[in-house]
Amino acid sequence: MEHLNLHDNETPPPQQGGAQMPMQQMPPLGSGMLPPPASQQLPPQMFTTAAQLLDMTDKKLMVALRDGRKLIGVLRSWDQFANLVLQSTIERIFVSPSSTSETGLYADVKRGIFLVRGENVLLLGEIDLDKDDDEPPGYERADVETVHRLQKEQKAKDARREKIVKRRLGELGFEGENAGEALI
Repeated sequence: MEHLNLHDNETPPPQQGGAQMPMQQMPPLGSGMLPPPASQQLPPQMFTTAAQLLDMTDKKLMVALRDGRKLIGVLRSWDQFANLVLQSTIERIFVSPSSTSETGLYADVKRGIFLVRGENVLLLGEIDLDKDDDEPPGYERADVETVHRLQKEQKAKDARREKIVKRRLGELGFEGENAGEALI
């Protein structure tokens, strides 16, 4: 990543009265006198907003959403809120390796054109097209029905485990998220 600062694209301050103070006459550092403020403008590479998506337009991206879904598609459009329009989108569903299997499973579900609200984007990155056809390390492709069934079983197992943890923490005196609220 390129390291930039405020002085990378800085232009010299405008001259006032036609004369510029020579360096020998500049106030010394720490003297309490400040030189006239220079107009500081950020270089275009320092945008931290949706404007950075300009370089990613028309490229294949992987987008991880806050709810855990992973989308792969071509970025066609975006706005100032980082709302994204993905074309030829697939949703890649993963099931972690189980205790009986060393590899996990994944399946791709075609979704077509997909609109993603910017606040739901957790992470996004460009896909290396040379490695696009490779299987994710540690995962094997499976049919969608199998992956959905295993994912549902895994979520049910996680929910049971979470319930046990909450009960044990309650026995130790810890409250849950809504335990202190009065429900009306």
